[in-house]
Amino acid sequence: MSLWTLWLCAALMTPVADDPDLTKLFHEKGVSGVMIISSLDGNIEYTHNAAEADVRRSPASTFKIPNTLMALDAGVVKDAGEIIPWDGRQYRISAWNKDQTLRTALADSCVWAYQVLARRIGAKRYADYAARLNYGNGDFGPGVDTFWLEGNLRISPREQVAFIKRLVRRELPFRDEHLDLLRDILVRERTRRYTLRAKTGSSARLPEQYGWWVGWVRDDARVWVFATCIRIHDPARDLPLRESLTREALKRKGII
Repeated sequence: MSLWTLWLCAALMTPVADDPDLTKLFHEKGVSGVMIISSLDGNIEYTHNAAEADVRRSPASTFKIPNTLMALDAGVVKDAGEIIPWDGRQYRISAWNKDQTLRTALADSCVWAYQVLARRIGAKRYADYAARLNYGNGDFGPGVDTFWLEGNLRISPREQVAFIKRLVRRELPFRDEHLDLLRDILVRERTRRYTLRAKTGSSARLPEQYGWWVGWVRDDARVWVFATCIRIHDPARDLPLRESLTREALKRKGII
């Protein structure tokens, strides 16, 4: 065996060290979970709980990111302003109790609106997208309008980061105008120094509950991609921490 092969094997077997700033932050907040913050080129990466970074979990509403692109590509919705009619059913989230558009449905994580689009896309087209997207375990089923909520679809934090990087680099099999529309409606904050795009997710329908916040930050110098997945014990307390914990980590690293 060559010295190069020995070195490569050793490198692959060496565990990624957790970043002390991120670990301290998780301990301060009393939160368990995973966080990855990676430069687009991968040369810099900050990780908490790297040992679980490859554990796959339900993407929940973070799947609205690829689902938006698939809905646009399939032509089941034409733009960010097309009305998705509300059927009058009352939901506990008041923002859902009205007609929706892609823009409002993504911002308010409106499940029923994306379920309408999912039924329009249909199982056959989803199977084709699953074969082309390389998203998590690629299991877009069962249940055409529930597979990302309570079906078999699973994705790891590291795979979330890899998918977002492909989105930022325009390496996904979708038209530029659809990628541009998605990037526009994903914006959560825009300042003179940076633009932050992100999406939440919560596996509320599963016995083991986790909360996601995934996305990217672009400033004048570089792009940073992040994925946070935390264990949810008390939704009222823990769900807001998906975003606030990640924002604090980005601040401590001087990214925002």
